[in-house]
Amino acid sequence: MPKTTQKNGTPPKQAEVLGLPEDVAAIRAENRKFFTTKDENGKRIGSYKHGVYAFYDYDGEPIYVGQTEEKLSGRVSRHLTNQRTDAVAMNVLDPFEVAYIEVWPLDDQVRGLGKKEKKALLDRAEYTVFQKVLRESALGAVLNEKEMAPRSEITLQASHKQQIIPDSIYRQRKHPDVRIARRAMTIANLARVISERYVSNGLRRTLLTQARRLESLAAQRVQELGITADFRKRLLE
Repeated sequence: MPKTTQKNGTPPKQAEVLGLPEDVAAIRAENRKFFTTKDENGKRIGSYKHGVYAFYDYDGEPIYVGQTEEKLSGRVSRHLTNQRTDAVAMNVLDPFEVAYIEVWPLDDQVRGLGKKEKKALLDRAEYTVFQKVLRESALGAVLNEKEMAPRSEITLQASHKQQIIPDSIYRQRKHPDVRIARRAMTIANLARVISERYVSNGLRRTLLTQARRLESLAAQRVQELGITADFRKRLLE
């Protein structure tokens, strides 16, 4: 019997794989839903042009902070879809780890400022958020490669935070064994980049932070499985 085809002439099995995987499509849909949500002023969150954003993992641990002078939705989405961001390209940030997004829109605060004053305020806002998440971090560290120069902190407007992983996927992706495997892979890739290039001290600090994150999660997993202290001690001898 002849093979059936879709209206566009594409065999059914091939047509099924042309689109995004279901989990990726679902996560992108959640991301779009978040950024199309309107704030108390009736403005879409993603349409703000200036702002600071932070990413958090499945434990609520802060992992990355950034700023933007373009639409928040565009900048954040490029991080999460591997589209031309240094942090992803250099294996500093694994988008798979990002479970929550928090954004601080700053359009109202930069309105009327000149270019230099606007950039100065964005830098201060980013530094303020950076210090905030460091205080909240169990490790006292995030994955930003560039060292942030100290600046005077500012009072930020209300933030917007959202889980971007659908509940149907969240439990599977949060599984510690899955996350341990991802972190080990990220560390290996980052170490390879470091071994092949002349890199900044910041990238080496990021490698250490990733290693600490892996060790912390692996230790938590050992404890969850009830592995005895004596056994852990023998492993370290």
